[in-house]
Amino acid sequence: MSVTASSAIGLAAGLADGCDRLVEPSVKGAERERQRRFIGVMLAGPFILGSAWPAMFAAQPGALGLGLLAALFCTAWIAVVVVSSRGLLNGAALGALAITTPILAAATAAAGGFWSPCILIVGALIFEPWWTLRSKVAGLAGLAAAGTALALQPAMSLFFEPISPDFAAWHWLVPLAYAAVVAPRLAPLFSASRTEAGADEERPLEDVLDAVVLRLNRAGDAVDVAGQTDRLLGVPSQMLLGNGLFDRIHVADRVAYLTAIADIRDGAARRAIELRLRTAATDDCPGGTHAFSVVIHAGEPILVVLSDQSEVVALRAELTALRDHAASVELTKSRFLAAVSHELRTPLNAIIGFSDMLAHEMVGPFADPRQKEYAGLIRDSGAHLLSVVNSILDVSKIEAGTYPIRPEDFAVAEAASACHAMLSLQATEKSICFENHVAANAGEIHCDRRAVQQILINLLSNAIKFTPKGGAVRLDARRQGRSIVLEVTDSGIGISEDDLANLGRPFVQVQNDYTRQFDGAGLGLSIVKGLVALHEGSMAIDSAPGAGTIVTVTLPVGGPGGAPRRPGGQDTRRLRSEQGEHGHAAFRKSA
Repeated sequence: MSVTASSAIGLAAGLADGCDRLVEPSVKGAERERQRRFIGVMLAGPFILGSAWPAMFAAQPGALGLGLLAALFCTAWIAVVVVSSRGLLNGAALGALAITTPILAAATAAAGGFWSPCILIVGALIFEPWWTLRSKVAGLAGLAAAGTALALQPAMSLFFEPISPDFAAWHWLVPLAYAAVVAPRLAPLFSASRTEAGADEERPLEDVLDAVVLRLNRAGDAVDVAGQTDRLLGVPSQMLLGNGLFDRIHVADRVAYLTAIADIRDGAARRAIELRLRTAATDDCPGGTHAFSVVIHAGEPILVVLSDQSEVVALRAELTALRDHAASVELTKSRFLAAVSHELRTPLNAIIGFSDMLAHEMVGPFADPRQKEYAGLIRDSGAHLLSVVNSILDVSKIEAGTYPIRPEDFAVAEAASACHAMLSLQATEKSICFENHVAANAGEIHCDRRAVQQILINLLSNAIKFTPKGGAVRLDARRQGRSIVLEVTDSGIGISEDDLANLGRPFVQVQNDYTRQFDGAGLGLSIVKGLVALHEGSMAIDSAPGAGTIVTVTLPVGGPGGAPRRPGGQDTRRLRSEQGEHGHAAFRKSA
């Protein structure tokens, strides 16, 4: 039963699609639906009644029955021509109802009149006008026609010989067959997705969308156009029928359009492209060539939705201009820093060299001891400034992608020991417990030795700098799978969540009452982050105010390209809170 019902619904849908093609293209909305339903009834109705005609006129002369059937067909087809060519639905419907009523009255009278089951077919005079026009007036007109057909039964029986009762059983097939035809048409009325609100007029979806909707046949010609054609293209919908849309596409974009249509024919479900269309100048539409977004959906017919893309194109152009400007500014900044830093290094080296000579009294003793002290201060200040300049150069090279990486095999323990020895004096001056623990399985690593030592020096010097007197700083190194994990732990001031979010950016320092005691350009962690990224490693920071900081650097043993790429090159921050040992919230940043 379900298969039969599905087939009937499919047949009705196919008939409806064919009838839609007979409706004038300029007719839209609910009126188009009414005309489509009327054409369907007029085309299918005579054939349905014609199949029962021999049984209904079994006792009558053949010429009489054929004459009435021919009149029925002529009436239906004339009504279709009137509606399809002129759009006069109400007049055609009234005329068809007026002619069909006596023909149906004669057919039911010939079948036996009131005592025959065929009399139930008179209900079609009520249902069909209501279902076609969906109005109370049509329903009342159909009710009046049905009453007239019943009232004509006694008069019609004078002209038609009553049929033998032996044929009465066959007459049940007539109302049952009609019920089978009515059922598929009533099904959509009870479907929630296609329920009508009962109003004579409803606004179609094409009029609500800010777009133009076209239906194409397999050849790519537009057979139906709806939507905002006047406002978006400046032309009436009829001008887009056939090849009208294709003629308005920019010549350079026609290949992309034809390719998308071909893909839909080959089985693609959907294609989205951008086209430039020629528009006419009107009050609502500026003339010229404008960009449109075109979405093509597969089906029968092919559905094409055009929407204005001018704002998106303008925003895209603005974004490109801003991106180019930002890249230009960044390049100019990097070049400026590199040039200034390079020019500063030469005089700084001279200042440091000559001040060192003076501090060691290589050209003779000072007359005043304070002169020697001043020379030492000049040397220390110059060395500090040179360190800042070198850091700026390193940051510029890393950002420009020109920082040289020369991987080599070296022992992790040797690099850690060298850095520990270099910073031990600084830790001793602050009475900081400075420990170095390298696991036995650390072994060797294939990386740039200078860069790895620079990473350790920057991390350890920061840890020592921000750890109060009597604190502790620890360096741990161990092998973990195909990576070497370097971990610097301190008992310093810690970092808040807000500061942690910006840590590692050039020229950004943690700002609080304690850190104001220390100088620095805020480049140490930025250099570490860049060097780690160049080695395809990762860096993570765990910290909380007053609970110290743990910086973990993970580098591939095989060096850049020798291990699976890690997200070191991207600033992918994730903050999570944990409860620390001292009740503080511990925050983590991974870069």
